[in-house]
Amino acid sequence: MGVTLALFVMGAALGARSIAAAEPVAVRFGRLITETGPPVTDAVVVVDGERVVAVGAGDAALPHGAKVVDLRPLTGLPGMIDAHVHITYVWGHTPGTTPWTESLPTAVSVFLAQANARKTLEAGVTTVRDLGASDGASFAMRELIDRGAMVGPRLFVAGCGLHVSGVSAQPAPPDPCRADGPVEVLRAARGQIAAGADWVKMFGSTGSGEDVTGFETFGLEEMQAAAAAAHRAGKKLAVHSYGPDGARDAVKAGADSVEHAVDVDDATLSEMARRGIFYVPTVDHNRYYADHAAEYGYDAKAVAGLRAYVERNLATLRRAVALHVKIAMGSDAVFSGFGENTEELGWFVKAGMAPAQALAAATIGGGELLGKPRALGVVMPGAFADLVAVEGDPEQTLDALHHVKWVMKGGQVVVDKR
Repeated sequence: MGVTLALFVMGAALGARSIAAAEPVAVRFGRLITETGPPVTDAVVVVDGERVVAVGAGDAALPHGAKVVDLRPLTGLPGMIDAHVHITYVWGHTPGTTPWTESLPTAVSVFLAQANARKTLEAGVTTVRDLGASDGASFAMRELIDRGAMVGPRLFVAGCGLHVSGVSAQPAPPDPCRADGPVEVLRAARGQIAAGADWVKMFGSTGSGEDVTGFETFGLEEMQAAAAAAHRAGKKLAVHSYGPDGARDAVKAGADSVEHAVDVDDATLSEMARRGIFYVPTVDHNRYYADHAAEYGYDAKAVAGLRAYVERNLATLRRAVALHVKIAMGSDAVFSGFGENTEELGWFVKAGMAPAQALAAATIGGGELLGKPRALGVVMPGAFADLVAVEGDPEQTLDALHHVKWVMKGGQVVVDKR
């Protein structure tokens, strides 16, 4: 893994480990959005262990002997899915540093990332796809959460992102994800899969932080190699591309999702719709950078570039919505961005979605992207008992998502602000 767990969180976190109740739990909502049918009034969700076993309405749906959690009149919805985060990116506020310049030991970063995990759950997000972490950090955090030694969202991880060699006169240190040419791409992708990656991540263009360029880096043959390695292993490929060229080749190569891309031509978007390739636009993360420019050390020129990119991102998203491309919510949250994960959905509405459609992109859409359409992002028998209670109706106004009061993940209550 590249990280020695060293039981660094065990002592503090084991006390927070939850043991599933022996008896079933019946959770009542004033109204429930299931994403599998019409909303249910006076809904009852019966949970046994980590799964939903029944969905009904009224007193008649309460099993004999069940523990009842009455959340009426709150609205219930499935735990949401953030399809693009970097949850182990933390800033320890070392004097004289910015989030990008601080260097922390990996074990320290994973420990401090518990704050990111907590804020994510408090936003109603119970599952995330982590698309890039170095030195095995995301593998370690996934294991700690799965063991119950750390409280956090369910993680699907990509390990480190595949990238091309940089331009430097100095010899580069060993890097398991640096790859040039199809053969090296195969090696790097297989290495991450062998390490436990759920997804393969590939940086198909420049662009990150204040850099909003989108020059293609990997070519079509290299992307095809990554897709082949992922798909042979039963995994999926996500391609980062800030510009249209990397996105176009990612689609040709058979990627399963395209991240960020702007100025994508209609032919490529139409092909994404035809093939069912997801677009994860991450519009809001550049807004976040611009709004927190002082924290990140960005000057006025960088802020202008970030805001201009947001407008191009929104314009591309608007065309993707019109062309019926599948879209999932991804915040691209890093460092201090956690807790604002669902702000991305406001851009979906600006791009032409109804609030209910935007919410679906964060629930059932995310479940489909992750290959778990009947287990995640829905409330139905057999699905994970990931439930969120909010004040208001998010299918009418997304402002309701700012009022998360209670969250259950896998049958365990992880947030209770009632």
